[in-house]
Amino acid sequence: MPTKIEWCDETINPLGHWCFGVGGTKDNPKPCPYCYAYKLAKRKMVKCEKCHSFKEPHTHFEVLDVLSKWKKPRNIFVQSMGDLFHNEVPDEWIQQVFEACEQAPQHRYFFLTKNPKRYDKVIPDKYRVIRGDKNCNMWFGHTETKPHNDVILTFNPPVKKFVSLEPLQEEYKEFYPNKMNWIIIGAETGNRKDKVIPEREWIEDIVDVCKRKKIPLFMKNNLKEIWGDELIQEFPFERSKDDTETA
Repeated sequence: MPTKIEWCDETINPLGHWCFGVGGTKDNPKPCPYCYAYKLAKRKMVKCEKCHSFKEPHTHFEVLDVLSKWKKPRNIFVQSMGDLFHNEVPDEWIQQVFEACEQAPQHRYFFLTKNPKRYDKVIPDKYRVIRGDKNCNMWFGHTETKPHNDVILTFNPPVKKFVSLEPLQEEYKEFYPNKMNWIIIGAETGNRKDKVIPEREWIEDIVDVCKRKKIPLFMKNNLKEIWGDELIQEFPFERSKDDTETA
């Protein structure tokens, strides 16, 4: 479905709406206090009670049929309302999503998780590429809100990688994105009482590192007021006319 997420064109959710949070389980969920997906799920935007409850993984594989129907190339965020790579998700479900994506190779697919170490176990060998391969349409990312360089350094599969630093909640004093092909940063949205407002200096540090490492950087629109200047919104690939004019 169309989305307001600036770095992609569409989102699909073959596992519905749910998330247990980092290290959480069905019996012991650990939801993030700033979770945008939880807020959206409570608006009951889809006709599914399990999605409304946001409490358990379940499948909506029927949404994958649209991938082949979209003829023009699109940048698609897969499972934006949950975590496809959570430990509670069966390998078979993940593989079924991969297979559907393979049937529509005209698109780019972006996967994002808070459990990147699972990538080593479930990413097929055929998705593993050399760093400079421009033909791969599968992108694997992870989300951070605070510095966790151990994750960046141990996220090892040779695939197209990106990291989403959002909502940015602390200064990254030491940041080593050597294995990343793309960096996305953003602030928390909404009016939560304890919301952390990033400081411009935090953003400047990340910008400086990306410039030195020659890594494309994408600032989300919610940083505009904090940043003050024109936002840096770089992509790690050339966006064709088809990328910007989807139908």
